[in-house]
Amino acid sequence: MTEPAARVRHLTKTYGTGQALVRALDDVSLDIAAGEFTAVMGPSGSGKSTLMHCCAGLDTADSGEVLVGDQDLTQLGDKALTRLRRDQIGFVFQSFNLVPTLTAGENILLPLSIAGRRPEPGWYDAVVAAVGLGDRLHHRPNELSGGQQQRVAVARALVSRPRIVFADEPTGNLDSRSGAEVLELLRRSVHAPPEEGGGQTVVMVTHDPVAAAYTDRVVFLADGRVVDELRQPTREQVLDVMARMSAPA
Repeated sequence: MTEPAARVRHLTKTYGTGQALVRALDDVSLDIAAGEFTAVMGPSGSGKSTLMHCCAGLDTADSGEVLVGDQDLTQLGDKALTRLRRDQIGFVFQSFNLVPTLTAGENILLPLSIAGRRPEPGWYDAVVAAVGLGDRLHHRPNELSGGQQQRVAVARALVSRPRIVFADEPTGNLDSRSGAEVLELLRRSVHAPPEEGGGQTVVMVTHDPVAAAYTDRVVFLADGRVVDELRQPTREQVLDVMARMSAPA
C-alpha cells in the first residue's frame, strides 16, 4: 500500500455561536489514497465542500489535522501554506476561474509562471494532449465553450504535477456531454500511464450520481460526519445510498 496522498484526523469545523452554531465538520477522519479518483457526496449542508476546502488549505478547521504528504496544513504559517498550495495542490472550481485576458495556454501555465517555474519537458504537451485543446491554446476563455473552459481549468490544475487535485462540483455548470468529457478527463488523469498525463490523485465534490460513477471510491457525509462509502460505485448503488440517507429515521 502506498502512503495516502492526504490524511484527515479528527477534523472539526463550526460556524456561528450559541443558538446559531453550525457544526460543518464533526470529528471527521479520512484517508485519501494516492492514485485514486475519490468522490465526496452528501446532502446540502453535509460538510462536503467545507471538508474539501480544509483539505486544500483554502479554509481552516477549529481542531484536528490535515496532512498532505507529511506536512500538517493546520500547523503551517501563511507563507508555508501558500507555498504548499502552489506546489502540491491543484484546484478545479465549478465556475472555471480562468483569467479572461489570458489565452488558454497562458491560463494553463499560470500557476507555474507565478512560481517562476517551467513545465517539465514533455509534461505540458502530455497534459494539453490529454485535455484535447492543442488547437485552442491561443483562444481566450470567451472564445471557448463551457466544457473547453473547464478542460483548460483541469489542465491548469494538472500541469504543476501536484500531489493531489481537488475538484469542487467541476461539472455543475456544464451540459451532460461537456460534463462527461471533463469527468472522463479527470478519470484518465488518474488511470492513464504517467507519460500520457496519468498517475494523479483526484478528489471531487459532487451531488451527481452519474459523476460519482466515474470514480474509484465514494465517501458519503451527513451532518458533518462520514456515514458510508462505496468502492467501484455504480450510479444505482450511489442512488441507493443517497435514498437511505434521506429516508426518515
